[in-house]
Amino acid sequence: MNSSMSETLEALQKLIEVVAQLRNPEGGCPWDLAQTPQSLIPYVIEEAYEVVDALRSGDEAAIADELGDLLLQVVLQAQVAQDQQQFDLAIVARNITEKLIRRHPHVFDNLAVESVDEVHQNWEKIKATEALSETKLSDQLKKYARSLPPLVAGMKISKKAAKAGFEWESMDGVWEKFQEELAEFQHALQYESKENQQAELGDLLFTVINLARWANLDPDAALQGTNDRFIQRLVQMEGVVDRPLSEYSLDELEQFWQQAKAKLAKKES
Repeated sequence: MNSSMSETLEALQKLIEVVAQLRNPEGGCPWDLAQTPQSLIPYVIEEAYEVVDALRSGDEAAIADELGDLLLQVVLQAQVAQDQQQFDLAIVARNITEKLIRRHPHVFDNLAVESVDEVHQNWEKIKATEALSETKLSDQLKKYARSLPPLVAGMKISKKAAKAGFEWESMDGVWEKFQEELAEFQHALQYESKENQQAELGDLLFTVINLARWANLDPDAALQGTNDRFIQRLVQMEGVVDRPLSEYSLDELEQFWQQAKAKLAKKES
């Protein structure tokens, strides 16, 4: 069921009014009144991840519900900023609208494009002209490191660095780098400090991200898939045992694991 434009605007206006009342010093909610942009950061992150989880599930009701929770965080952040006389939701909406129009000249202007790749190239060019204060590559990469989860940031940094010339001639070079970093990590585990071990682990993971980039794979989605499969296999195992898994031997657990793996593989085929 699709709402009309007037119904949508009415619903948004009601949400804005409710949030404003929650933040009203006279009769508002003590919790909402105590919030700051910084205190709300964990909720922004949590709600964004819950939206992603709902999208992956394909559950329409869950998607709509989680998008609402994320929208609340946008409206609440804007209300807090308005209360502090910084900006309001109108400025937020106006800025993103102007940005969309500016970055889509093939839709809102007369620029002709012939492919999705060309659209992406134009988008990057426009972004580059907008970020005049970020002329250095390091400034651009710092932004990714600050604002994105490490695995996602690693892929963004890898792609940007490659475009700037920090790239191997072939995937063979990436594999050589992987073997080098693996050996250094193994050496660090045996002979070096915990700090160096951590650093070498990071180098190894970054090289794996580069392997994924060369293979046109998404390391974040790959790890999420592995996490999901691991949990699914545990669910299968727990469905056939009669006592806690910790009470079984390693050999028994391995047998249950293989059975669960085969059963799930059969379901997927």
